[in-house]
This record gives sequence, structure tokens and C-alpha cells, in this order.
Amino acid sequence: MTDQPQVLEHLRNDHDRQRKLLDDIAQTTGDSERRRELFIQLTKELKSHAAAEEQAVYSEMLAEPEVTEETRHSVAEHHEIDEMLNDLAATDMSSPGWLQKFKQLDERYRHHITEEEDDHFPDFAEKIDGARDKEMVKVFEERKAVEKDEAEVTPEAAEDAKE
Repeated sequence: MTDQPQVLEHLRNDHDRQRKLLDDIAQTTGDSERRRELFIQLTKELKSHAAAEEQAVYSEMLAEPEVTEETRHSVAEHHEIDEMLNDLAATDMSSPGWLQKFKQLDERYRHHITEEEDDHFPDFAEKIDGARDKEMVKVFEERKAVEKDEAEVTPEAAEDAKE
């Protein structure tokens, strides 16, 4: 698709980086320095991406009746993934439970970004014209930089998050 809005290309590029981080983490073992560093990178990347995407794209798409429901669905998935990241951060990296939870996060996140790219982005593309696209890119880039600086690994076990 040659006329793909630039903001959606930015999101796809982020998704590619995130897939690589997930792949790299899957190759680590135990409570290694490499696993810890990659997990911190992944957490900051996913949290900043989600916040910037919601600000730049989802806030605009919520105002479009034809895509409101799928936009809400994606926001809900962001919240679910954030909780999974926090639960993973609260789990001992050397335990078998960590790897099991990581695999669940990996599967859930890959489902989310595939659904966005294959189902949502084509619908969003119909709603994004040149001027709107340019503004969305600006908001996304600025917001992601701020969010990445502020993003933290927040250990909170899933059972505690429900309280």
C-alpha cells in the first residue's frame, strides 16, 4: 500500500522493533543481565508506544463512528498488556513461572499488533488525510519520547492488581 499514512508506518516500525525485542528475550535464560536489560527495554518500549499511540491515533479514531469500537478494543488490550508486563516484572526471572508468563505476554502482544496491522490500520487509513497524518506523526513522536523517558518497570503481581 503506497498511500499508507506515515503515522501508521511509524507504528509498524515500532511493532517490528518490539517483535525483535520479544525474540531476543525468548533467547535468554534465567535471571541474566541480558534478560533484565532486554525486559527493561521492552517494558519502556511497549508502555511508551501504547501511550503515544493512544494520544496520537486512538484519540482521533474514537471520534470516527465507523472505527470507534475497534479503537476501544485496542485500548483495552493496551491495558491488559500493561498489567501483564507489571505481573512479569513482579515474577522472579529465574523461575519457570517467569518464562511461562513471558510466553503468554509474547503471544498476546503479537496477536494485538497483528490485529492492529491487518484489521485496524486499513480502516484507520481511510480516516487519515495528509494534514491529519502530519499532525498525528508529530504528536506520536513527541509523546513517545516523553513517555519513554518516564516509563518504568512497575512490578505488580496480577493478583494484587485486581484488588
